[in-house]
Amino acid sequence: MATQVLDENEEIELWKEFKKTKSVAIRDRLIRQYMPLVKWVAGRVSSGMPDSVEFDDLVGFGQFGLLDAINKFDVDKGVKFKTYASTRIRGAIFDELREMDWVPRSVRQKSKEIEDAIVELEAKLGRTASDAEIAQSMNMTEAEYQNTIMKVSGTSVLSLNDVWYSGDDSEHISIGDSIEAPNSLNPDVIVEREEVRRVIIQAIEELPQNEKMVIVLYYHEDLSFKEIGQVLNVSESRISQLHTKANLRLRAKLTSIKKGIF
Repeated sequence: MATQVLDENEEIELWKEFKKTKSVAIRDRLIRQYMPLVKWVAGRVSSGMPDSVEFDDLVGFGQFGLLDAINKFDVDKGVKFKTYASTRIRGAIFDELREMDWVPRSVRQKSKEIEDAIVELEAKLGRTASDAEIAQSMNMTEAEYQNTIMKVSGTSVLSLNDVWYSGDDSEHISIGDSIEAPNSLNPDVIVEREEVRRVIIQAIEELPQNEKMVIVLYYHEDLSFKEIGQVLNVSESRISQLHTKANLRLRAKLTSIKKGIF
C-alpha cells in the first residue's frame, strides 16, 4: 500500500506525536515515508564506489541509519528531518563498509603514504602543495602520481566520514555532515564543535579551486560525480580523481591542524 505524502504541517504533527508516544505504527509509517531518501543517498554514495559494491547492499546499510535517525530526531530543534537523516544514512552506509574492510590493504597503505607526504610537505612549505610537488616528494613523476590517485579513487569516499570526533564519543563531525543544533551538549563540547566547524571551512577554502568545487557540489549540493562532470565539463573519471585528491588533502590538513589545536 502506498504511503500518503504528508504536507509540512502534517509531518510536524506526526513527529510530535511520535516523540510523545514512540508509537511503533507511527515509526513504521515514517520508515515507509522516507525509504526513497535511503535509496537516493545510496545512489549518491554508489557513484563513487567500485562495481564490487552492490547498490542493494548500500540501501540495506542505509536503512539502519534511517531507523537511527527516526529514533533520535527532535522536531523541536528546527532542523529538517531530510537534512538530519541524510547524514545518518550516509554514516550508516560508511560504517558498514568499514566493518566489511572492503578496501584492499595495498590501496589503504598508498592512501596513507600520500596523506603523510602532503602533511610533511605542506608543513615545510606553509601553503597548499601542488601535484608536481607532492609527486616529487614521493619520488614519482607527476604522471605516476596521477595514476596512483586513480588507483585509490573509489575508496577515499569513506575517508571524510572519519575526519574528526568531538568530545562526545557518540557523535562525530565530518565534511559531509550537517552539524546538529547543540542544545543537548555541554558548553565545552559546543565550543569544540564550533572550532571544528571553523577548521573544516578553512581547510575547504584552502583547496585548489577545482577540488573545492567538487567537494562543495558533492557533499553540500548532493550532485553525483556524473552531474558534477556535466557542470564542470569534464569526464566522470576526472571528477572521481579530483574528489580523491581533495579528500587526501583535507585529511592531511585536518590531521595537522588537529594535532595542534586541543
